[in-house]
Amino acid sequence: MIGGRVEALFGGKEMENVYIPPDSQKRLIHFSRQTLESFVLGRKREDEASDDPYLRTTDYGAFVSLHKGEELRGCIGTCFPTRPLYQIVTEMTEAAASRDHRVSPISAKEFPEIGIEISVLSPLEVVRDPLSLEIGKHGLHITSGGSRGVLLPQVAIQYGWDMETFLGQTCLKAGLPKNGWQWPETKIMGFTALIIGE
Repeated sequence: MIGGRVEALFGGKEMENVYIPPDSQKRLIHFSRQTLESFVLGRKREDEASDDPYLRTTDYGAFVSLHKGEELRGCIGTCFPTRPLYQIVTEMTEAAASRDHRVSPISAKEFPEIGIEISVLSPLEVVRDPLSLEIGKHGLHITSGGSRGVLLPQVAIQYGWDMETFLGQTCLKAGLPKNGWQWPETKIMGFTALIIGE
């Protein structure tokens, strides 16, 4: 997608791409893995601090996804950063391991089989033309009334959705009808994500 088209979609400025260098990505995964290990093995987690400026940024939200093979074992995050990135990731790691109501908490027995994927999210941008978003590049944040749904960019790739299906599924995630994204009062926001895996 050319820059002019991106500007048309997102209100006069290009949507930000998240950049975190490889060494900082490894540190972020380390924070997540240590948090998960402490939680499932019942150990007290030492409060670690990071002096890495890429991990101390408060510009980005993050989701943490935990997988056992192809099975999702937890996914929780936030689009609204209020703390340094490394703190968000550690908190969301523990939440994904214990408070995702769709799955049971992760046990110590299965810990060695759990893989971690961190999605670091760019700031949300209002979308003017949602059908022109790019599958695999853009995630969705849809709100209407008191309902809200979020789906990460990689979800559409995983299920082979086109953009209209992706919009409809995000509405369902919010508890709205599939066509809720077409309502005048519905607010559609987009974001990009840097995917960090082990």
